[in-house]
Formats: sequence, C-alpha cells, structure tokens
Amino acid sequence: MKLLFKILLFSFITFNALAQSFQLGLLKYSGGGDWYSNLETSLPNLIKFCNTNLKTNINPEQAIVDVGSIELFNYPFIHMTGHGNVIFSNAEADNLRKYLIAGGFLHISDNYGMDKFIRTELKKVFPELDLVELPFNHPIYHQRFNFDKGLPKIHEHDNKAPQGFGIIYKGRLVCFYDYECDLGDGWESPDVHKDSPEAREKALKMGANIISFAFLGK
Repeated sequence: MKLLFKILLFSFITFNALAQSFQLGLLKYSGGGDWYSNLETSLPNLIKFCNTNLKTNINPEQAIVDVGSIELFNYPFIHMTGHGNVIFSNAEADNLRKYLIAGGFLHISDNYGMDKFIRTELKKVFPELDLVELPFNHPIYHQRFNFDKGLPKIHEHDNKAPQGFGIIYKGRLVCFYDYECDLGDGWESPDVHKDSPEAREKALKMGANIISFAFLGK
C-alpha cells in the first residue's frame, strides 16, 4: 500500500513538474564506481541553468538517493554518473524498474570507464530491452535548444563521436545515456575542468533539453 501511494503521488508530481517546485536526485550505487564524481557543482549548475532559461522551479539543492530506496519515487528525474564499476542487486534493479515504469526518468552520463558496467546492469533492470541509439531527429535533441547533429562533444575520451542511447519501454523513453560525450563534466563550474564557455554552454543546453523532454515527453 505504501509503495502504491508513492507511485500515485509520484505520477501527480511528474504531471505537474514544470508548474511547481520539485527536486532532482543523484543516484548512489554500489560496485566501487565513483557515483559522487561530479557531486559539488554539476547537477546544481544544471538546475540553476534550467530555472533561468526554462523558467522551471527546481529545488536548487540536489538530493542523493540510493538505487534500492523507496525514496527514489520522490524524484521525477534521476541523474547518474561515474568512471567505474556499477553493481545493482536484484532488489535494486527491481526497484529501479518499478520507478521507471511508474513514470520516472533516468539520465546516465558516462564520465569515462562506466560503459561496460552500466550496460550489464541495465540488462538486470530491463532484460527484455536493449539500449538503442537515438537518431538525430529525436525530440530530446530539439526541445528549447536544437542539436541537429546530436550530442555535443564535451570531453575527449577515445577519439569517438558522442552517442546518445535510450531505453524505450512501451513507446516511452525512460532512460537516456550519453556516451563519449561527458555532459555531466560539462555542467561543472569553470574552474573544475577548465572547459571553454562554449563547451559548457552546449553541455548545459543539452542538459536542459533532457530535463524538458523528461517532463514534457515530446
């Protein structure tokens, strides 16, 4: 009954998210990977950018939420990042699946080194589904800001083009994964990675598109 109540409450919050205050969550996970790698400024800077440019009313303080916690359902949007290993227990994978099916949205930003681990763990969450690369005409690239060539390249990793992948459940994009792009690093304050203003602006604009898409769904 408690879980059902939280799902119903979560659906109401999601439906009204752009009109009222809500909070974004940073996902904490096991396995030894540094889920906290962009903890200080990344998501807070994106929130500030969205509140200014999208006129959202997002709580300026991010929440930290465990993947297996019932509190996951309090946050309509969850961000996940890191460089290394990720492990979801069966219970955690089941909790994340229920969250996403109930209307939640997960954004994953590979901070370099996460790819081979997160792909395996996402299979625990949706064993029947695969990550699929989204075409450049997908609405997530054309919200408030247009990215006609898909994701911007923020940091160089293995000299590969950036790619945006998604998990689509019953016609709805429930998870967006940026690979060889490093959006999360691009949201950091200028003194962290010394990124150019142009690179940071592109990263923040693409992040704003993801936020907008997560709540408008089109």
